[in-house]
Amino acid sequence: MNPDQSRDWRTVVGIVEKIRYSGLADASDAQIYTPFAQTPFLWTYLMVRTGPAAPGVGAIRSAIESANAALNAGQVQSMDELVFASVAQPRFQTVLLTCFAGIALALAIIGIYGVISYSVAQRTHEIGVRMAIGAQRFHVLRMVLAHGSRLAAFGIAAGVLLALAASRFLASMLFEVKTTDPKTFIAVSVLLGGVAVAASYIPARRAARVDPVVALRYE
Repeated sequence: MNPDQSRDWRTVVGIVEKIRYSGLADASDAQIYTPFAQTPFLWTYLMVRTGPAAPGVGAIRSAIESANAALNAGQVQSMDELVFASVAQPRFQTVLLTCFAGIALALAIIGIYGVISYSVAQRTHEIGVRMAIGAQRFHVLRMVLAHGSRLAAFGIAAGVLLALAASRFLASMLFEVKTTDPKTFIAVSVLLGGVAVAASYIPARRAARVDPVVALRYE
């Protein structure tokens, strides 16, 4: 093979898997490994495999200098440090989005609680009539929870559609995770549904404990 059309032809002696050359977020691509003596560079990278008792940076530099005093070892990093630095920006973006998501979830809980509480207050007379003609507290509780669940279902459906529309903008922030991963959508939907039901429970319980006589007098 002669990839650059300027050197002698090379003989393929082996095939390796594709690698991520520029970063973890970059797509895997094919690379060609050539002997250093045939294609020298101004700099090179040396990987040192160590055991549990890993040598320090000084020991690695000393070993390089003992091999060739003219060599100058540049930055020495462990693989963990290298990976940590490469994902610093995506990690910051993820933490930031997580904080915003937490704030949005808290506002959603407060909003659902407020809407259901207001609905219960407006329907106090209706609840009293229902209980006066035989409705049990369980029926009232179920009615209010169903109302909250319907609101949550509409909100979750709208959120899923918006998330699918914005998935291509989030692709660059994810690693080895598809923006349309069904497990993620299902897990988040179940979480939000559970939060909505929990936020609706307190107003629902309050409605179930309404005294029918007092409720019938409520204006």
